[in-house]
Amino acid sequence: MQRIVKNRINYGTRARIGVVLPSGNRAAEPQFSAMVPEGVSLHWTRLGLVGTTEADLLAMVSDVESAARLLKDVDPQLLLFHCTAVSTYSVALEAEVVSRLESTSGCKVVATSQAITSALRALGVSRLVMISPYPEHINLRESGFLRDAGFDIVGLKSIECANVEEMMAISSERWQSFAEDSRIEEADGYLLSCTAVQTAEVVEALEASLGKPVITSNTAALWHCLRTLDVNDPIYGYGRLLSAK
Repeated sequence: MQRIVKNRINYGTRARIGVVLPSGNRAAEPQFSAMVPEGVSLHWTRLGLVGTTEADLLAMVSDVESAARLLKDVDPQLLLFHCTAVSTYSVALEAEVVSRLESTSGCKVVATSQAITSALRALGVSRLVMISPYPEHINLRESGFLRDAGFDIVGLKSIECANVEEMMAISSERWQSFAEDSRIEEADGYLLSCTAVQTAEVVEALEASLGKPVITSNTAALWHCLRTLDVNDPIYGYGRLLSAK
């Protein structure tokens, strides 16, 4: 008989985080569950998004209030709007989505875009290589968003995907190899963008091989949520951002 090892169950005795996620995302929940510290619970709901066209992105936020109303029922201390492509679409859209979610839920809201910029600043990164699964129009918007936030994009490399199915078909090993092949010596940090890709598990190995800080949308978002809630536990195995005290 196979022995089943029981993992800890987090009931949110320290904090409860509500997350609004694109409907097709299959990567964020497993990664967050692996990384989240004891006593912090995660509560998820979805808004429709599986494609990558501009119309797809904007349609996702046509009714963010419905997600906020559902998450409000678990009485979270914080909501995360967790889509990199939508939250970096423009500063105006980021602010609008956060405001609408806060107004409906009655609690503080953060976005993936805010998490990424905060994490890069915390690591002292200013010259950035951005690595993504996005088509050109999303890469242009996100890189422009990051430049406007004060970062110098010294490299932009993409495995262009049309939808979440294509994103999930890319293994973590391929992402690691692609990032290593994207090395630029003048960079002082690397961003593996997108919440729906298998990248969190290779951050530590990439930091070792590249010799620079590496973040993903998911490691940055979890870190930002925890620090916002004053949960400062070091989390090992996912890079220097999360392991810092």
